[in-house]
Amino acid sequence: MIARRPADLQVESSHQGGTKHPLRRVCRDGDELLGRLGLAAEDLAADPFPAFALRVPDAFIARMRPGDAADPLLRQVLPTLAERLAVPGFVDDPLAEASANRVPGLMHKFAGRVLLIVTGHCPIHCRYCFRRHFAHAANRPSREGWAQAFDYIRRDDSVTEVILSGGDPLSVSDRQLQWLIGQIEAIPHVRRLRIHSRLPVVVPDRLGPGLVGLLAASRLQTSLVIHANHPRELDDSVAEALSLLRREGIVLLNQAVLLAGVNDRVEVLAELSERLFAIGVLPYYLHLLDRVAGAAHFAVPDERAILLQQALLTRLPGYLVPRFVREIAQAPSKVPILASTASTGR
Repeated sequence: MIARRPADLQVESSHQGGTKHPLRRVCRDGDELLGRLGLAAEDLAADPFPAFALRVPDAFIARMRPGDAADPLLRQVLPTLAERLAVPGFVDDPLAEASANRVPGLMHKFAGRVLLIVTGHCPIHCRYCFRRHFAHAANRPSREGWAQAFDYIRRDDSVTEVILSGGDPLSVSDRQLQWLIGQIEAIPHVRRLRIHSRLPVVVPDRLGPGLVGLLAASRLQTSLVIHANHPRELDDSVAEALSLLRREGIVLLNQAVLLAGVNDRVEVLAELSERLFAIGVLPYYLHLLDRVAGAAHFAVPDERAILLQQALLTRLPGYLVPRFVREIAQAPSKVPILASTASTGR
């Protein structure tokens, strides 16, 4: 966990009923994780000393299949020796975010919207994370330090949307989120608030009445973009938690990453879209892997991605097919990966 000064945004640390809070129930040891699943480290080429630490909540581990070395949820979080390989084209900052980091805690990459790095903390460390090497220590303003970011937004009236990101922005307390959202609401030309978070999937208990009420009360048009890559991530506890937001009119979207050995089969992607829609979430983006150092073993060739997209277009109605995209450093938008126009969509 990243240490913070007292005035900084704090990771959620409340307790309920005298038991450990769900955000604190996290496994940080590979041997412990594999032991709980009845697996051996040598069978998975697990890395006992990863540079990017293992971190996975108990609630997510509970959805893994014991004894399955190819479990798609386990594959997303288990450090392996493949991460140590230096692969040409895979770099620390694949999206050149350092150049978009205009002031501490704020990035401005695309027209009309800015992104706030609310925290460097995340309750789950996904092995393909494009910010695994990000300079979080330099983007950790105190409350007073956030004034520079809000001044930046106030000075640019073309900014109509603010995105909360991280780390995971929902890993800070409701009190801190309320303060941040209040500062954003006070800027008249901002109309929309978007929150990108994996927490509703990996620790659905985070979506309690306090957080739901806070988002529902905002004057801003609010959307929550969750991150699920495989249908088995979306169990009944996730569906129930998200239903609280749906009832309050919060727009729910999903973005996934196309990952070799996790979801690079049409059957899996189709089931993911169907499951998302069944629980009230619209498939939004399917990202081709950002070429971050340590994640090359997850890469899926563009040719295969296009074939998967074509297959989805023939299998699903168009609104259930996420947009296949790649983010290219300093491009003015996400870049669509388009299937052949000969494909049949409905």
